[in-house]
Amino acid sequence: MSKISRWDPVRDMITMRQAMDRMLDDAFTRGSETRGTGAWLLPMDAYITDDAIVIRADVPGIKPEELEITLEGDTLIIRGEIKHEEAENRKYVLLERPTGKFERTLSINTPIDHEQVEAAFKDGVLTLTLPKAEAVKPRQIAVRSN
Repeated sequence: MSKISRWDPVRDMITMRQAMDRMLDDAFTRGSETRGTGAWLLPMDAYITDDAIVIRADVPGIKPEELEITLEGDTLIIRGEIKHEEAENRKYVLLERPTGKFERTLSINTPIDHEQVEAAFKDGVLTLTLPKAEAVKPRQIAVRSN
């Protein structure tokens, strides 16, 4: 005997969304070896304080001296490479951690004091502190009464 079920367009849309999510994850979250397009995009967080722009990026498995950070004008470039562990008789069943060259280029739209830029590296996390130039820092203006 056949079972008749009611068509549910929402269920079909969710299934299509899950398929698209999987496809995009496969295309964009793996290392350059699977994409074949060169360097992968380094994910990062950035926030602004009154005095600086702070950028944090996770770069596990890399040494600080293997990072290349360049600030030229208003362009910040972070480059590096996470090497893939090669071992004989290793058959991966899951390979999700990114490997290969990475790069991130940002346009900093705030004037930066280039002489005071700091880079710190701890526990696989790169923290860049880009101090704002004095001209753009907020300042308190006192109001006088006459």
